[in-house]
Amino acid sequence: MTGAQRSDARRNHARILAVAEQEVAARGAEASLEQIARTAGVGSATVRRHFPTRRALLEAVSHSRIDALSRRAAELVDAPDGRDALLRWLDEVVAYCATVRGLAVALSYAGPDTDPVQGNTCAGALEEAGTPLLDRAVRDGAVRADIALTDLITVIVGIVLAVEHRADAAAEADRLFRLTVAGLAPHA
Repeated sequence: MTGAQRSDARRNHARILAVAEQEVAARGAEASLEQIARTAGVGSATVRRHFPTRRALLEAVSHSRIDALSRRAAELVDAPDGRDALLRWLDEVVAYCATVRGLAVALSYAGPDTDPVQGNTCAGALEEAGTPLLDRAVRDGAVRADIALTDLITVIVGIVLAVEHRADAAAEADRLFRLTVAGLAPHA
């Protein structure tokens, strides 16, 4: 009986996550948890048992994209130009956030669903992945030493959330991010 419950729980989790991915893609971070439950064929309590907060659901939906960005950062660590490697990776983070609905919200640091102890797992994974790129760019003298990866993620989230309803959000986010890049350079 216990094995059957575990199997049912795993199937429910997978079904809820698959439906949530579709709903978030269609409606963004404000996707209805009740609609997700109905479409997945489970009760809203089951959704909340698997994903106790909206942020937990968004983080789960964003997990594969965060993993891809983390792998990309690892690929760029040994690139010849530290600043270029950091900026190429950040460009990809901006592009992902601007085209994948809900990801910017999952990366935001502040909010009632952010656990002050556990923090934000999506942002934490990107911080861990991108810090070696930032550290190298700082060591090379190409980026100011007082910049933290949390600053860069916050800037990206702010830009993406500000333009998410525009006709070409990805292009607008890219343009605005490039405007901010000048501020990364050390003062002359």
